[in-house]
Amino acid sequence: MAAESRATTVWEGNLAEGRGTTSVASGALPEVEVTWPARTERTEGTTSPEELLAAAHTSCFCMALSHELTEAGNPPERLEASATVTFVPGEGVKSSRFTVRGRVPGIDQAGFEAAARGAGENCPISQALKGNLEIAVEATLES
Repeated sequence: MAAESRATTVWEGNLAEGRGTTSVASGALPEVEVTWPARTERTEGTTSPEELLAAAHTSCFCMALSHELTEAGNPPERLEASATVTFVPGEGVKSSRFTVRGRVPGIDQAGFEAAARGAGENCPISQALKGNLEIAVEATLES
């Protein structure tokens, strides 16, 4: 059974001076304001498509990593991932770089790194982006 997710953006004005609002159909997130300056410089209280992509990518990545670790017999106690999505005006989105820290009993650093690389390559969001941007993962196992 396929799962569908929906979001809506309403934009008013031109690219440089316009503004929009984005909302998710589930209501799980508050409506957020999007602007061109939010894409090219950090602005307080607004977001960008790239920031929303980073949020989607980290949540998908953590789910995939949790599954991969559990399937290998090492369910994680805690995973914390952050992603930095790089956007270059005129060129587009260039990369998504993860930093992940995990508390996973029964696994060593090399095993954690291998699982994190696998999740970075194989989570559904990574699969959708594959071939379009660089995806990199830096993984640290907590003791």
